[in-house]
Amino acid sequence: MGKQPNSYKKLLPVLLCYIVMGFVDVVGVSTGYAQRDFDLSPTLAQLLPSMVFIWFLLLSVPIGILQNNYGKRRMLIIGVTITALGMFIPFVLYTYVSLLACFVMLGIGNTIIQVSSNPLLQDVVSKDRFSSFMSLSQFIKAISSLLGPIIVTYMVVSFANWKLIFLIYGILSILTGLWLGATPINENKTAFKATIASSLGLLKNPFILAMVVAIFLIVGLDVGMNTNIQNLLMLEYGISLENASLGISLYFAALMVSRFIAAIVLTKVRDLDFLLWCIVLTIVFLIALLLAPSTFLAYTFIFLIGLSSANFFPLIFSMTINLIPERANEISALMIMAVVGGAIIPPLMGVLNNYFGISAGFMLLLLSVIYLLYSYFLLNRRIKSNSSNSSL
Repeated sequence: MGKQPNSYKKLLPVLLCYIVMGFVDVVGVSTGYAQRDFDLSPTLAQLLPSMVFIWFLLLSVPIGILQNNYGKRRMLIIGVTITALGMFIPFVLYTYVSLLACFVMLGIGNTIIQVSSNPLLQDVVSKDRFSSFMSLSQFIKAISSLLGPIIVTYMVVSFANWKLIFLIYGILSILTGLWLGATPINENKTAFKATIASSLGLLKNPFILAMVVAIFLIVGLDVGMNTNIQNLLMLEYGISLENASLGISLYFAALMVSRFIAAIVLTKVRDLDFLLWCIVLTIVFLIALLLAPSTFLAYTFIFLIGLSSANFFPLIFSMTINLIPERANEISALMIMAVVGGAIIPPLMGVLNNYFGISAGFMLLLLSVIYLLYSYFLLNRRIKSNSSNSSL
């Protein structure tokens, strides 16, 4: 690793893949338009996002095996290509079934991109800058996700056709795939041939299992905040839905700002130290949010939680991969599989909200972050152990 330190000719097409990765969030705005256009019931409408996110659970490990055996760059190009093909389907034929097919391909393509992009990024940056570039990559993805609804609105106002976004996304995906395909990258490869059994067998390693659980809880924290901010503000402070929605905007703005700042700060600050401060501050801010006596302070602590928690995923992902680089493909697959936490934690919060009140749901998020403090101590111990072994 580190044989191609920060080669921007190789880095730029890999970073561009994170823009394509952000295309998956078009499913949010698309669901509303599809429900209106096809007069769908809420159940049928919610099938659309399900068609996207189910593949993270089903395909992450097989994709990790394929990229371990056949190459990360090759798999990433396949993922971008599948995404491009899916984008053109509703533009050519716009029916409910064709939109389902579009999101199936988008989900499969995005799963491949998420599993393959991070280990390939590791191959084109120096080891000591990996965490920094991971935060930068998540910032790029966040910008892409944020621009989706804006582009849709522009297409509706200017051309009365929201589906033009699929054409734009399809063309950008093709250009990204062509650029990556024309860029030779020397991948770090191992003689070890991965299998489903060997990949899932990594979960028997207590350290790896703990890090996968950490990713599960991190994604659950993020989605849980996103989906419960409105309810917290309305129920605790009696404000309107429109004003409560401002809390979500503040949270996402904080995520973007924090990831951009972290990309710079992590070039100067040790990853582990940065992680500890982020965890401690998030715990403090969550407790403060639950005790906030006014709407203004609630908004403030929501923003601060976004700032402090935004880099949990890139930090834990990058440090785990750096500690066990020879199994990077399989670990990446397991961690992307753990993204399913975003589909499990929020319903659990809903159950707690129903029986014990809105604060109980946020207590689950607080417990999740406390677990991350345990993860920090595991990482610290593993890093010290690796340093001791390498000095022998």
